[in-house]
Amino acid sequence: MGKILAGYLFPHPPIIVEEIGGKEGLRAKKTIEGCRELARDIGHKSPDTIILVTPHGPLFSDAIAISVEERLEGSFYNFGNRMLNFEYENNIELVDAIVDESTGYGIRIAKVDSRFAMRSNIDLELDHGALVPLYFIGKEYSDFKLVHITYGLLSPKELHRFGKLIQEMALKSGERTVFVASGDLSHKLSTSGPYTYSPYGKEFDTKLVELLGDGDLESIVSFDLELSEKAGQCALRSLMIMAGYLDGLDIAPEVLSYEGPFGVGYANARFSVMENKYVALARKSLEHYIRYGKSIELSGDMGQELLDSRGGVFVTIKKKGRLRGCVGTIEPICETLAEEIARNAVSAGVRDPRFDRVTEDELEDLVYSVDILNSPEPIGSIDELDIDRYGVIVSKGFRRGLLLPRLDGVDSEEEQVSIALKKAGIGKDEAYLLERFEVIRYY
Repeated sequence: MGKILAGYLFPHPPIIVEEIGGKEGLRAKKTIEGCRELARDIGHKSPDTIILVTPHGPLFSDAIAISVEERLEGSFYNFGNRMLNFEYENNIELVDAIVDESTGYGIRIAKVDSRFAMRSNIDLELDHGALVPLYFIGKEYSDFKLVHITYGLLSPKELHRFGKLIQEMALKSGERTVFVASGDLSHKLSTSGPYTYSPYGKEFDTKLVELLGDGDLESIVSFDLELSEKAGQCALRSLMIMAGYLDGLDIAPEVLSYEGPFGVGYANARFSVMENKYVALARKSLEHYIRYGKSIELSGDMGQELLDSRGGVFVTIKKKGRLRGCVGTIEPICETLAEEIARNAVSAGVRDPRFDRVTEDELEDLVYSVDILNSPEPIGSIDELDIDRYGVIVSKGFRRGLLLPRLDGVDSEEEQVSIALKKAGIGKDEAYLLERFEVIRYY
């Protein structure tokens, strides 16, 4: 299982690149400092892959464009500098997974390679919407692969869903990833800007910056599209995709800067992903047990949800994208949810019969997820299942088997039930009870 580290909003005016804008670019000093800080943060987090969405690559009204060449190259030649050249390794494996998953959900993808570029008369090189953020990032960190995406003019719901698919594929990849949303805010802040002045520019920027500061990504997805069009901006769709990428995660939002020195609004923001409290408890419980040989003591300040509720829990541990242990309870056997998580985390690490016990040397490489099970409900047939939404329980007498939803390698409801039957030791031709349940999964 991979790890989602953070999302960032970078502006992309080439004038803030020192070799292009010179002293004139220093009029956007706050923006430059914000870009440098975001770059330092990315360097500190050291992601394996940066997923970057830009407005200025090949733009389609009905599709999202993804670069599929093995090497991604670009320069600032069109902005008067022949010396600033960039080259990155494309994360082809992750790109292929995103393309396949998106196609399966009916989201059209334009796979941009040299042949596609020639046939469509578009530029294959990286655009300035990608290069400006990468210029700053490269001064702090370079050991990463890149995924280069140009948003399409799709509906907010489709863009958010696409971001969610990126999240799912990034987690399955086993890699550490960050997301860069490239975009400028209103281009109509003053009469000296690149577009005709509009009072809607300031209104848009004020509202959007407030939402960014609050971390209200849901409201960004439902933002007033009429206002955004009147404001003349290019960041909103990038942010809608990022909202999907960060969906369901605990984030710490921070707007580092906002200014509009050239009649265009520039904002720098970051959304660091915080470890979920359920996942943190699972990790701390196993680490304490491995290091000290005894269960962790649960404190009384863990929060009402953990101490005043009960529920079935599964704890899954992965190492470099591969399963390392998974143990859980269909129904609660402990007095509190906190105890249930702590107990099952230890069991997943040291009592899963499929694996050797976790060693102390492995701890820093482990990634955890926690599934909280809702109450199961009986169903009449496999037709009432959905592998993306429901887990399944099969039972006959004392024999009982369970399989969680959204598991790697489980591609159909029939396969889901078949695996659960094998786990329970129930034959396919036997009469058995079938139940389904929903889970809330925390990473």
